[in-house]
Amino acid sequence: MKKQILVLGAGFGGMWAALSATRLLNIHGCNDVDVSVLAPQAELRIRPRFYEPNAHDLFAPLGELFNAVGVNFIKGAAKNIDVQHKTVSYLDAFGAIKTLGYDKLVLATGSGLALPNTPGVAQYAFGVDQIEQAMRLEQHLKSLADLPDSKGRNTVVVAGGGFTGIETATEMPARLRAVLGENADIEVIIVDRGQKVGASLGAEISQSIAQACEELGVKWRLQSSVVAVDEHGVTLSDGQRIEANTVIWTTGVRASSLTEQIPGERDSLGRLHVDVNLQVIGQPDIFATGDVAYAATDDLGNQALMTCQHAIVLGRHTGNNVAAQILGAQPIAYRQPKYVTCLDLGGWGAVYTEGWDRQVKLTGQEGKALKTQINTVWIYPPAANRGEAWAAADPLIPIVA
Repeated sequence: MKKQILVLGAGFGGMWAALSATRLLNIHGCNDVDVSVLAPQAELRIRPRFYEPNAHDLFAPLGELFNAVGVNFIKGAAKNIDVQHKTVSYLDAFGAIKTLGYDKLVLATGSGLALPNTPGVAQYAFGVDQIEQAMRLEQHLKSLADLPDSKGRNTVVVAGGGFTGIETATEMPARLRAVLGENADIEVIIVDRGQKVGASLGAEISQSIAQACEELGVKWRLQSSVVAVDEHGVTLSDGQRIEANTVIWTTGVRASSLTEQIPGERDSLGRLHVDVNLQVIGQPDIFATGDVAYAATDDLGNQALMTCQHAIVLGRHTGNNVAAQILGAQPIAYRQPKYVTCLDLGGWGAVYTEGWDRQVKLTGQEGKALKTQINTVWIYPPAANRGEAWAAADPLIPIVA
């Protein structure tokens, strides 16, 4: 009977884990191990781009790619992990509960926005965390054209001045003018608890963020937070009210709740602690990758972040190592010492940095050209060709950015 490697999730971590596992099995001429991916859809949703317009196009089909490398795709949503009996129960496409067994499990179910109990957030705020949320926001923005001109119609409030909040806010002037006209009196406001524009991203990069926001007309309400949202605006922690028909919530990302079903240590974001081979500590048959893994990138104390940059490399290593464990082969320790960021800043351009201290290397349109290359080429799946896919899934592939 064939052994089973079951990957939960088809995001960046899960997709690359599946490709990498089949790659190593092929290298060893192993035909008695099946690699399966369980996910709600056979597509890679390009989450880093959900702040952009045309959200309905921001996915890449995976069916042909999986077929090319021999990955079995199972459509469904994982609900329960039974570690003792090595089974996963899931809700299939028809709403029935089914069960899968595994010899080795790869948890790659990603992360999601955990909305706070702040009054009105769940009812009235929009998001860009999932493709459905981004599509809902897009339809809402288009509907603004049907409303009479008003301060609230023309104002967008973005809660959170982190990476996603900044990219969303700086894209918003162009998106609003596309709907309301070039001469519309629009206002985009980032509400953030920091003491300085872009403070959470570092001192050097914050200068570019401040410059871009000033040129784009994006305003910041610093040392403040949203304490209530309603249909027509927000109330801030200092008592001020902002009239806004559009409120976008970008803070509070947490690892998938499925991590709670696996005995093991978790960090404050719910990520499972893993060893250098990305095996969940204390669980010999379970690996974690992408946003559900708390993994050291180097020996300096840096940990992988919830980004596709880390998930892609984590996935390649995880798939290789789970297959290596079955084969009795030598694993490849996960290390990703080079850390970069490329922050989109709308019409101003982008800023590219290197190092954990985010030293600025490119800004403006030079940065934008690199960001466009990353967003439209580098983070997409390889071609549905066995040779190309396996070459791209090599965990030792050189990282160019």
